Amino acid sequence: MKRGCKFSFHVSVVIAAITYIYFSTVFVFIDQWLGLGSSPGMLNAAVFTLLAVMCISSYRTAIYTDPGRVPSSFVPDIEDAENPIHEIKRKGGDLRYCQKCSHHKPPRAHHCRICNRCVLRMDHHCVWMNNCVGHANYKIFFVFVVHAVIAVIYSLVLLVGSLTVDSQQDSEDSLRIIYIISGLLLIPLGLALGFFLGWHLYLIVHNKTTIEYHEGVRAMWLAEKGGQLYSHPYDLGVFENLTAILGPNILCWVCPTAGHIGSGLRFRTKYDNLIGISTPK
Repeated sequence: MKRGCKFSFHVSVVIAAITYIYFSTVFVFIDQWLGLGSSPGMLNAAVFTLLAVMCISSYRTAIYTDPGRVPSSFVPDIEDAENPIHEIKRKGGDLRYCQKCSHHKPPRAHHCRICNRCVLRMDHHCVWMNNCVGHANYKIFFVFVVHAVIAVIYSLVLLVGSLTVDSQQDSEDSLRIIYIISGLLLIPLGLALGFFLGWHLYLIVHNKTTIEYHEGVRAMWLAEKGGQLYSHPYDLGVFENLTAILGPNILCWVCPTAGHIGSGLRFRTKYDNLIGISTPK
C-alpha cells in the first residue's frame, strides 16, 4: 500500500547527501584516480551508479510504502484454540486496546504518536524517512541500509585511491574543499550506518523489533528477579527468523521488493494466527 509523503527537512538532507556523494565520487574521485575515459574508470563509474540507483530506489520505496495499518474490523479471537498466546496490557491484564485509535491492537502492533495511528510490528519511527518502519516496509528499510553502507565504503575506497594520485601533484582549492567535505561526511556516516546495520541484523536474527528489545530487557530483569527464565516468544531460530523478514529465497534478500509482502514479511510461522491479519494492499 502506497502512502503520500509530506515535505520533510530530514528527507531532503538524505537526498542532498546521496546526490553529493554520487557526484563527488564519480566526477572527482574516479576521474582523478582512474579517469572517466579509461576502461577501469568507466567500469567503476557504472558500478557506483548502479549502487546509487539501488539506494535511491529502496529509499524511495521505504518512504512511500505504508508500514501496515490495523484494520478497523480487527477483534482478537480469544476462543481460537490455535492461538498459543495473546498479548495483554502490562497493567490490568486486559487485551491490548488503543485508546487513541479506539480499537484492539494485534500482537506486536504499537501506536505511533507522530503518525497518530497504530502500526503493525512497529520497529520505530524514522525521521530520516518521514515514515514508520513496520510490518510492510521493514525489509525495504533494511535493504536500503545495506546498500547505503556498501556505497559509503566504496566511496571511501575511491577517495583514498584518488588521494594517492593527488599527493604527487598540486590540487586545486576547489578539489581540496571537496575532499575535506567528503571525508567529514563519509567517515562518520560510514560508522553510524555500520553500527545501524549491525544493530538491525541482530534484531532480525532474533526476530525482535527495537521496541521489543527494550521491553525484553525489562522482562528479562523481572523474570530473573522472580527466579524464572525469559525467552522471546517470536524467536524461531536464526534461519527461520531471517526468512521471516527477508523472504525464503536467499537470492532475493538484497532486493527491496521481492517477497517483502507475499512471503518475506507475512509472518510465515506458527504465530501467523497471532497476527490474524494480512498486509493491506
